[in-house]
Amino acid sequence: MYYICDEEYEPVERLNRSQQKRDIKVLHDLAVSLSRLEPRALARMDMPPELVKALTDVQDMKYGAEKRQFKFIVKLLRQIDTDSIVETITALEAKKSEQDKDFHRIERWRERLMSGDNSVLTEFMTAFPRADAGQIRQLIRNANNEIKSGKPPKSHRLLFRMLREVIAA
Repeated sequence: MYYICDEEYEPVERLNRSQQKRDIKVLHDLAVSLSRLEPRALARMDMPPELVKALTDVQDMKYGAEKRQFKFIVKLLRQIDTDSIVETITALEAKKSEQDKDFHRIERWRERLMSGDNSVLTEFMTAFPRADAGQIRQLIRNANNEIKSGKPPKSHRLLFRMLREVIAA
């Protein structure tokens, strides 16, 4: 559809309503993703202060107010270039995904070590020669004893921390 502006005959193309709705949906999804970030992460992003405040305010709102606030946030997002924001969110999500993979990898090692099979400890020591085998054995033994006696899993946590340090190094 074309319309005439300023009494000149320059045709200006307008987006159809369906495309406008799709664009708003993309911005709404971006607003929801931004609202889930911590305030420190929002402050580091290149966004207007009004948008940062609106995003931090939405975290404490109830459903009806939250819905209105998201409409306001979408309005603010339409006024700025969101490409850098999308890139930053993508990078943050990739980093989070990598952290989750590392966490699960450490958990798998811990569970395998806790199974009591000495070949798993040998395999771990081959993969990570800087690890202290004696301390790992002691933590495994203590963790298994804690599980049997129903005590809180202190050594279980200590073993996880030690494995995380060894694997991260």
